[in-house]
Amino acid sequence: MGKSKRNSPKPDSNRAQKLAARRAEQEAAASAVTRPFAGLAAECDLVALREFVPSATATLKLAPSVGAEREVTLATVLPGAVAALVRAGDEPVGFVGTQVQFQSADPAADLAAAILWTQSATPGDSLASASVGGAPLTEVLDSGAALDLTVHQDFNWWVPAGVTPDPQVAATIEQANRAIMPSARLELGADATGAAWWVDAGEKAHIRWVRPEDEDQLMLALARLHAAGDLHLGEGSRFAGSFRTHGLLVPVFDLDRERHASEWEAPAREFGAKLAAALKSDAPLTSDERRSRDGLRSRQVTLR
Repeated sequence: MGKSKRNSPKPDSNRAQKLAARRAEQEAAASAVTRPFAGLAAECDLVALREFVPSATATLKLAPSVGAEREVTLATVLPGAVAALVRAGDEPVGFVGTQVQFQSADPAADLAAAILWTQSATPGDSLASASVGGAPLTEVLDSGAALDLTVHQDFNWWVPAGVTPDPQVAATIEQANRAIMPSARLELGADATGAAWWVDAGEKAHIRWVRPEDEDQLMLALARLHAAGDLHLGEGSRFAGSFRTHGLLVPVFDLDRERHASEWEAPAREFGAKLAAALKSDAPLTSDERRSRDGLRSRQVTLR
């Protein structure tokens, strides 16, 4: 006697659709790239631009093998959250977005495909979603180049200088400008590790510091500092927790929002030096440090 199909959901039933959706989510999670921007000097800033920076741009330095025909500007988000567009003009310029509406399990592959698309697309065209499968991002970008970033406090750069947008576009920009939170990248010097970004979130300001170290090693170093009472950026700050994203750990500090972003640069440099020393330590954790580690891990969240 064959197996009973009494408990099998009908193909068009709600239960079957839910099971299919769950399988699709599981397959996407299994195929997701753990650390998509690894191998790039700009890894930490790319993660920041993709996850939480409201408005910033940077002219990309492409690898010589690309044979670039057009300049390409990286942006946090483009109008309509498209993957890419080519702005018409005497010298058309490509734009690619990091915060997009449609994406695959590999954001680096999406970005690489979008960059390559800009080189042959017709000026005025836009790309809703990138078709991955071409060269990896480490072969499209100059992997050793940092990003020369411009941080914007609005989205007026969506429209070229001297161009008057139509009413619908103007309304979209005005709406986006009302929602934006003031942001800045801390200038910590050429020897600084990772990318530290300040944001005024309203009631509080924060620094989110994207770090490139191995997550476990960084967590141990943070635990050592916490046990020593050094897990802060000085007066007016406190450690709020950390989150994991794209294979990296991002410590977060709550701040006194009355102080300007630049006022946190010296304290951040001091903290960076203490963290670097803690990272070098290979001594076994003390009981206090183990308790700190367990407490820090309990406050950690994963974004993606």
